[in-house]
Amino acid sequence: MGRTPEGGALLPKRRRLRDAGRCLLFYMVLYLLVHAEGSLPKACEKSCYSGRCVNGTCVCDQGWVGEQCQHCQGRFKLTEPSGSLTDGPINYKYKTKCTWLIEGYPNTVLRLRFNHFATECSWDHMYVYDGDSVYAPLIAVFSGLIVPEVRGNETVPEVVTMSGYALLHFFSDAAYNLTGFNIFYSINSCPNNCSGHGKCSTGNSIASRVYCECDDYWKGEACDIPYCRSNCGSPDHGYCDLTGEKLCVCNDSWQGPDCSLMVPSTESYWFLPNVKPFSPSVGRASHKAVVQGHLMWVIGGYSFNYSSFQMVLNYNLESSIWNVVPMHTAPLQRYGHSLALHQDDIYMFGGKIEARGGNVTDELWVLNIPSHTWSLRTPNVLVHGQQYAVEGHSAHVVELDNGDVLMVVFFGYSSIYSYISNVQEYNLRTNTWVVPETQGALVQGGYGHSSVYDAISKCVYVHGGYKALPANKYGLVDDLYRYEVRTRTWTILRESGFARYLHSAVLLSGSMLVFGGNTHNDTSLSNGAKCFSADFLAYDVACDDWKVLPKPNLHRDVNRFGHTAVVSNGSMYVFGGFSSILLNDILVYKPPSCEAFRQEEACLSAGPGLRCVWTKGRCVPWDLAHTNGTIPTTSCPIQPATVDEQCYRFSDCASCTANTNGCQWCDDKKCLSASSNCSVAVRNFSRCQVRNEQTCSKLANCKSCSLNLNCQWDHQQQECHIVPAHLCGDGWSHVGEACLRINSSRESYDNAQHYCKNLEGNIASLTTSKQVDFVLEELQKYQLQEKVGPPGFLPRPALLSPGHMVWFFSAPSPLTVSPNQNARPCKMPCSLRTSCTNCTSQATECMWCSSTKRCVDSNAYVISFPYGQCLEWQTGDCLSQNCSGLRTCSLCLEQPACGWCGDPSHTGRGQCMEGSYRGPVKSPSRQSQEMVLEPGLCPRDRGYDWAFINCPACQCNGHSTCVNSSVCEQCRNLTTGPQCQTCMPGYYGDPTNGGKCQACKCNGHANVCQVLTGKCYCTTKGIKGDQCQLCDSENRYLGNPLRGTCYYNLLIDYQFTFSLLQEDDHHYTAINFMATPEQTNKNLDMSINASNNFNLNITWSVGSTAGTISGEEVAIVSKTNIKDYRDSFSCDKFSFRTNPNITFYVYVSNFSWPIKIQVRNTVLLHMCAAQRDMQACFHLAGFWALICCIQAQHRETCSLKAIAAEWMHDERHCVKFIPQRISPAISGTLRRRILPAPPQSSATRPSPASSGHVCLPP
Repeated sequence: MGRTPEGGALLPKRRRLRDAGRCLLFYMVLYLLVHAEGSLPKACEKSCYSGRCVNGTCVCDQGWVGEQCQHCQGRFKLTEPSGSLTDGPINYKYKTKCTWLIEGYPNTVLRLRFNHFATECSWDHMYVYDGDSVYAPLIAVFSGLIVPEVRGNETVPEVVTMSGYALLHFFSDAAYNLTGFNIFYSINSCPNNCSGHGKCSTGNSIASRVYCECDDYWKGEACDIPYCRSNCGSPDHGYCDLTGEKLCVCNDSWQGPDCSLMVPSTESYWFLPNVKPFSPSVGRASHKAVVQGHLMWVIGGYSFNYSSFQMVLNYNLESSIWNVVPMHTAPLQRYGHSLALHQDDIYMFGGKIEARGGNVTDELWVLNIPSHTWSLRTPNVLVHGQQYAVEGHSAHVVELDNGDVLMVVFFGYSSIYSYISNVQEYNLRTNTWVVPETQGALVQGGYGHSSVYDAISKCVYVHGGYKALPANKYGLVDDLYRYEVRTRTWTILRESGFARYLHSAVLLSGSMLVFGGNTHNDTSLSNGAKCFSADFLAYDVACDDWKVLPKPNLHRDVNRFGHTAVVSNGSMYVFGGFSSILLNDILVYKPPSCEAFRQEEACLSAGPGLRCVWTKGRCVPWDLAHTNGTIPTTSCPIQPATVDEQCYRFSDCASCTANTNGCQWCDDKKCLSASSNCSVAVRNFSRCQVRNEQTCSKLANCKSCSLNLNCQWDHQQQECHIVPAHLCGDGWSHVGEACLRINSSRESYDNAQHYCKNLEGNIASLTTSKQVDFVLEELQKYQLQEKVGPPGFLPRPALLSPGHMVWFFSAPSPLTVSPNQNARPCKMPCSLRTSCTNCTSQATECMWCSSTKRCVDSNAYVISFPYGQCLEWQTGDCLSQNCSGLRTCSLCLEQPACGWCGDPSHTGRGQCMEGSYRGPVKSPSRQSQEMVLEPGLCPRDRGYDWAFINCPACQCNGHSTCVNSSVCEQCRNLTTGPQCQTCMPGYYGDPTNGGKCQACKCNGHANVCQVLTGKCYCTTKGIKGDQCQLCDSENRYLGNPLRGTCYYNLLIDYQFTFSLLQEDDHHYTAINFMATPEQTNKNLDMSINASNNFNLNITWSVGSTAGTISGEEVAIVSKTNIKDYRDSFSCDKFSFRTNPNITFYVYVSNFSWPIKIQVRNTVLLHMCAAQRDMQACFHLAGFWALICCIQAQHRETCSLKAIAAEWMHDERHCVKFIPQRISPAISGTLRRRILPAPPQSSATRPSPASSGHVCLPP
């Protein structure tokens, strides 16, 4: 054999090792690749707008929430010289609260521009404060849809703060969420970038602020006001004054802002006079104004800040100069009041006084103009009169033909009586109030309408308002009413088609001119209607016709509500109002001049918005001076014929016939056009019968309803209805939709039927449970009076009129129903409730505003805070009403008025207090509402830390220190949770902010309790109480849980069903029963079945009292994990005769929720023992009844049906009047009403196991 080369035997081995190494390297690389790929961050399915993606989930930045971090919710601090803020890229979420603090440097000018803003009008608000807290001056409140009326115009000017800070707070409720807002801010920039009509310049010194140098023919702080357009038509029309006010000075024959209109002119125009001085403190809303001579007197109004507010101002209409009128003694500031001028006196009535917590007053003050003095009147209220304290009303002084002078007050809102539909009259001569009875149409009053007085006809025209609507709804209306003062008659005129409130109206040359207002109705129906309107409408008094006039064509939008308008020298002057900011400007509307129309035809057809009269060869305005107090004849355009649809909405005869739509009341039931065929027609309201049901329907709450003896409040439907006795007539009772009357009679069925016909009725049967209930109650009353039913006792039902169900039952003494006999008392009005808990205790009837600490009616929230005065409202859970009651930093910073002072432990403990960005604040005195900075309340030099934007990272409530700055290391003191914020299971308390936990005290009947209150979750059904210390005796549970347990006391021959299905039942794992045989010579049968498995134990004892076992308890049954059990306990085996107190105890346990359990005990009856009593039962069975049926749609055949008596052996009670052969629903109702059944278990009422013997009439 040959030999191999040296070392040749090692080659294959080395090769194998090399190959193995390569393989190992390959698998290692593969392993690393696989695991590296598996550890790559998982991408998010959707973009994270304000956060970062971590393993497929968006982790939001501070202040942002949502699946994509798309909603703001928290506080932000902005320090850049310019930037923007937004609620997020999509619609904001429900119940949003976001706050932004913009920090400049001291005393710098900070400007805010609202590039986009769309929130729910009157509900979702953005508040802007000139400072670093909500205690700083409020300068703007934004709400609704804000877009320019005219392309290029500014709808809302820039909002400017002067303190170097701006705090913006946004709150939205839980109803609608819109697109939100985008707001740009800049520090020390020129206003609106000089509007493109100038350049931005800086003063010489470093501290100087920037300002605009305007181009020629532009003026104003932002160079946004044009002047001397077309050079004022120089030289023929006028010239441009460049040295003074920079405006056109027109020649005598020309007028207008640019001297382009002749004097007189057939065209109208608007202009803004140069007002001197132009102070922001003049701005106000819901004020009132009257004109005497050349002065417009402005009194009261709402202001953001009352510290510099002047109650009384006057404006010189000729010189455009404002004057503050000093007063030594004056009424408190108010808004929503009314003013009326008579000679040298101004009468101010009602209104809301903010200084008294939003109290609506009935004060009547008189300002004597020459002496500048106020006096408070104390009028007398005439007998049977009712004076209403109202806001949002209107008033006019009217001189009657007999010389009396009346101040007539229209409508308004009362915090006690809700929306008022009455007229109130104050007689200036006799100093008396009266609420007169009016005639004509039944009108609906409200808040924030406008009204004008026509001295020619002595009529008042009332338009719009926020009112109570049918079906318990509330909103804006476009109604127009006319009230004839001398005859106190209402007429419904043609509606405008433009619903609004807090608008203005003046009467000018035969036209009622309506301007502005809040036009936003319910958000779901608003179709883009805005909070602030610049609509301009004209109503022709002579022709009952509405026209839309062009909106003001000025260099900026003038949308507003809450303003006033007056007439002087043929022009309309509009002052103030609200458009997110409180306005202090004057708008002047100059209508066409009648004198400009040279021909009679042109004169008589002038308009719209103008009514002229041709007299003595010239055209003059339609007013008292030119008509000699008479209404001139006019020619009006022919109106289209009225169709039935225009009349359907009038549901009563008076309103149908007292309107200008051409309607008639047909067949005493419906309103049709006058051209429709009608067998019995009424076309004049004076021929209408008074219908109290329509009067009652106009009363908006329980208190106003209770003032009318003919009306009664339905608490369930929240509506006012006519008192049933008045609806059905004397002697009748109203039950559901039926009229019932009961008397006694021994007559036959035929005679009873004849008797019913004499009453214009027919015998009828019971069709509703309400009717059954009523009849049984009346029979019970009769039986108590008569003791024993007489032989031949014969109830007879009757029908008063088709569609009305009546029970007639003749008796020696008729039964009658008096007004409001069964009426429930009214609940306390919302306005009188002084705490959140008291306010919100009645479901959603009231709403609590925490920022103003006021309770308001839910149906009046919008009008209670028309300018966004409420920062946040509640209808349920009430948080602490003061910062000091908020126990955690997160809850503290949810409230815009609060800041958090962390203690030196840095474990999350601290105190919430009123504060600003710079530190805590406090009031210098109890009387002062101003808050001043007080850093000593949270001293930094002692280790305390003030937090206003974000909470400190470590929030362990004082029960742990933190690792990694924010993670609670180990919760102590029986606490648990990420922030040690709850007690461990079996313990309760509030461990937040260092609070304590203690063990649950449940007397052995519960393992856990409510973590905050310690209320035990009792595991045995029938045991109740905070510490499981009581038996539910109201529901037949007996025993003593302190010494044992509780048992449901079973009745023999009944089947009981216990449905433990509700969420509140899920703690139950056991239920106990007890049964005592009533028959000593019969066995006791028992059956138990359940929907889930359970354990069963049965014992017996002879020594027990009310469920408390004192003797020996002997076990006889023990079963586990069963669903059904049946057994019979022998009377012989258990010696029922010798042990008359023997009781069986049944323990059902260890079941799971949800479960349904049925238990039944049965014992055979001893027939002889009951025979004697059955004879009495048969004697009572001599009662008969006539039961017939009349439906609302048709009349069914009447029939005679018997009511029998039923003997219930187990209850030893004779049950009477069980109807035979009637509907199951009615039969069930009767049986439930009169069978003496055991109390209901948790879900179902037990039903009798046996019916016993039925005693039929002889």
